[in-house]
Formats: sequence, structure tokens, C-alpha cells
Amino acid sequence: METKIFSDIITLGQFLKHEGIIGSGGEAKWFLSENEVLLNHEIESRRGKKLQHGDVLDLGEFGQFKIEYKQ
Repeated sequence: METKIFSDIITLGQFLKHEGIIGSGGEAKWFLSENEVLLNHEIESRRGKKLQHGDVLDLGEFGQFKIEYKQ
């Protein structure tokens, strides 16, 4: 599991773009409809979902990530 540290709150769609998994924010809806994404072991399909400190994001073949924010 890879830990990702951010200074500001980030949404799931922004995270996917930040990691280079999608090329633009518009691709997030498609990506989430075509891939099973687990947030804290529950299926998540909302691209605008805000990721919280300590969240675990499982993107299957794209990796597993833990979200942290700088204080």
C-alpha cells in the first residue's frame, strides 16, 4: 500500500487525475463505471467523493493507497 500525502482535501476524481490513472477530470465518471473502486472496503462510484485523512483506496490493478493530509 502506498501512502499519498496532500495539503488540501482532494476528491476521488482529482486523485485519479493526480496519479495519472485518467487523463482528465471528464474521464473519472467513465473510469468509475468500468472499474471496481473500493474506499475503506466499500464500493465507491462518486467522482466528487472527498477523501478523508486515513482513507484506504483500493483501485485493483492500479494499486492501493492510504490518504493522509499534512497538518
